[in-house]
Amino acid sequence: MTMTDPIADMLTRIRNANQARHYRVDIPSSKLKAGLAKILKLEGYVRDFRVIEDRKQGILRIYLKYGKKQETVLRGLKRVSKPGRRIFCKGEAIPKVLNGFGTAIISTSSGVLTDKECREKKVGGEVICYIW
Repeated sequence: MTMTDPIADMLTRIRNANQARHYRVDIPSSKLKAGLAKILKLEGYVRDFRVIEDRKQGILRIYLKYGKKQETVLRGLKRVSKPGRRIFCKGEAIPKVLNGFGTAIISTSSGVLTDKECREKKVGGEVICYIW
């Protein structure tokens, strides 16, 4: 069976593993998913990630991050642009998530960037998801 939205599947796997307090989550890998995982790590939402090569697609292993009392660092993930409805924004109209407390991940011609990087470079693109 083919998957129609692999990014939504990735976000759902992370959300479910986070709620179940799992140490790590394995996801089928792609370049876009690795870019999303890199941003999650740089923004401090996950501890680390690793791409494990197998003879097929590869596995993206994401190590989740928790606080001192096992409280979740990652509070929410929301898919914005979907296969049935793509959401784009211009460089001047980059959305803010929770008045700047969250992060919007945007796929641009310069690669996968956060909302802050898009504002600095003044580039727009497809809004992939919101994270807080």
